[in-house]
Amino acid sequence: MHSFRAPGRVNLIGDHTDYNDGFVLPAAIDLECVVRATARTDDLVRVTWLDGDAGSGRYADAVRSVLAELGRAPIGMDAEVSSTIPVGSGLSSSAALEVSLALALCDVARFELAPVELALACQRAEQRATGVPCGIMEQLASVSGRAGAALLIDCRSLEVEPIPLPDGVAIVVVHSGLPRRLEGSAYAERRAACEAVAARLGLNALRDATPEQVADEPRARHVVSENGRVLDAADALRRGDVDRLASLMSASHASLRDDFEVSTPELDALVEALGRAGAAGARLTGAGFGGCVVALAPSDGAAAVAERAADDYRRRTGVVPTTYVCRPAAGAGALA
Repeated sequence: MHSFRAPGRVNLIGDHTDYNDGFVLPAAIDLECVVRATARTDDLVRVTWLDGDAGSGRYADAVRSVLAELGRAPIGMDAEVSSTIPVGSGLSSSAALEVSLALALCDVARFELAPVELALACQRAEQRATGVPCGIMEQLASVSGRAGAALLIDCRSLEVEPIPLPDGVAIVVVHSGLPRRLEGSAYAERRAACEAVAARLGLNALRDATPEQVADEPRARHVVSENGRVLDAADALRRGDVDRLASLMSASHASLRDDFEVSTPELDALVEALGRAGAAGARLTGAGFGGCVVALAPSDGAAAVAERAADDYRRRTGVVPTTYVCRPAAGAGALA
């Protein structure tokens, strides 16, 4: 039996920019999916989900079919899957599942893919399994994670630059208690709206638009302004300027709420609760429509900040949140 892990990810800033060929700044986190697999002598792939039915079968089928198109031999496996990533949270539980399954499927068939090729294959599997036209951020962050660092990803060139998180800073993630399923959301509608504006402007993607070109287009205005915020945030992180990073994260949430309209009253309430509790830069993370909020806090007080915010949010909304204090983690690979 061989075992493989793939981390989830939290996005510090840069949402709905990846499918517009833009920039993102996620970090792989120390919540992960683990697949333990043994090869079979036939071509049957049998997957058991140890933490309950999370639809792992359709993801396994999608990953296997994409890898077959790339030349993987039809070697079967028996696999057990476990995960500490909450499903429907916006922390890339499905991407971590796809990447860990892909590593196991490649291993039993002695089939090799370069890291970027693996991420692209898993992105196609996600699209095939769910019908959601997702970008590359989740899978590439899971593959490319670096302990102690965020990742500046150029979603056009697929270049990844690890940028260390300053000492004494922790990432606080709070699940709003509202699960999110992109299949039932307006995600595809938002992507189509962005592509329509780019086409009208004669551009390959909104990555190439200027602020002036999209000044009267709220959806596109978010994408263009968010790309700028991501690059500014990367510069702030390189300088260790946490205050500037936090300010940009807060501006990102406002843009996602007002221009892109993917926040919810509960996510907004959770952002406010984190601010009152002493966190900085609170914003929704991921696609929105539910899921998680991310913020920054001093490492030695992060757990207390998360607890105060959770109590405040629960009193105001009646919804029970779940808190995590996360560390940037290494990318996917084999377990010893």
